[in-house]
Amino acid sequence: MRSQPAQKSLYREEVLIYCGIDWAERTHDVALVDETGTLVAKRHITDDATGYELLLELLAEHGDTEEAPIPVAIETSRGLLVAVLRTGKRKVYAINPLAAARYRDRHSVSRKKSDPGDALVLANILRTDMHAHRPLPDDSDLGRAIAVLARAQQDSLWNRQQLANQLRSLLREYYPAALDAFTPWINGLCRPEAHELLKAAPTPTQAARLTRPQLQAALKRAGRKRGISAEADRIRAVFRAEWAHQPPLVEDALGKQMLALLVQLEAACTAADQLAEAVEEAFPQHPDAEVILSFPGLGVQLGARILAEIGDDHTRFADARGLKAYAGSSPVTRASGKKSSITRRWVKNDRLNHAGYLWAFASLRASAGANAHYRRRREHGDWHAAAQRNLFNRMIGQLYHCLQHHKLFDEHTAYPTELAAAA
Repeated sequence: MRSQPAQKSLYREEVLIYCGIDWAERTHDVALVDETGTLVAKRHITDDATGYELLLELLAEHGDTEEAPIPVAIETSRGLLVAVLRTGKRKVYAINPLAAARYRDRHSVSRKKSDPGDALVLANILRTDMHAHRPLPDDSDLGRAIAVLARAQQDSLWNRQQLANQLRSLLREYYPAALDAFTPWINGLCRPEAHELLKAAPTPTQAARLTRPQLQAALKRAGRKRGISAEADRIRAVFRAEWAHQPPLVEDALGKQMLALLVQLEAACTAADQLAEAVEEAFPQHPDAEVILSFPGLGVQLGARILAEIGDDHTRFADARGLKAYAGSSPVTRASGKKSSITRRWVKNDRLNHAGYLWAFASLRASAGANAHYRRRREHGDWHAAAQRNLFNRMIGQLYHCLQHHKLFDEHTAYPTELAAAA
């Protein structure tokens, strides 16, 4: 227990210069301080290759080497500037802007603010409280590429759903026959059959005039191979039923609005499909993919999202509790005096928490042990969301153990009590 403070003091003796960067869209302010807090250098650089080279030269002038690089504090974890700083062994600390604002009050009570002053504050954060902040994880290039693709694919799905909801709301105003015709299809408004039919008949008046050959041609253009005649007859009966109509001029205007929105939805669907294909190509190449895919309820897309948020730096979290807190699955205890309460965690990685909810839900059918654990939590009085969160908390702890030891998931080892009770 006495060796840890000695290691910390040794590390702090080696670090003599600390760097803080207040970044902006076009220019950045850089400040260097020594171990006493004295400002030793400052510079205003541009956000281009010339500015990055000046920054590296400034760091080299003050003792930055490949073996002992100067640590850097900045209020972002993305961008070309961060990519340049992360080369080699340099530790880059992404400081939360809210935390940086609190540190600013320690140096001045007048609430004054300037970009060079913020760079100085960031440098002093590392000088005084480096141990309280985490550097950016040392993820591999493949892991970071998968993170970009998985997050983009997740964003495209959210964007597609938002546009589909807007289209559904618009069709409900003047074209309920289309919604009724697409109801039997899964993700009806996102399917190519729906898009072709809406292009062929953007208004209910035009839809009622569609003939059987026209409907069959639209379904064939969408790529449908089977049941075309029966499906065309069903859709034709729906379109020719009695429906309320908007005035003709209003109906035509709404049809033009719908076509404009349909173009956006088609683009979102294409982007989601292309990004999903890119994830399916990149994720299986990762060394941790085999372990992640061995867990029940995790496929390529969801597994890639999990990897994107936890990264492949296995030293990032000290233990499973840190990962659980980062994912928002573990509860928070608030105690003050005689009052004590246990609540859900609000400060978390939202993307990882969302993926964990889907993971827990999918594992109910893929794993008997997970299903038994969920049922046991429900019998103890947990609501559905609380039971799923508890299940996710357990599974992500198991994932941490398997990734650390590169072991595949084993049902009997993970849920021995639940399986015995279910049997």
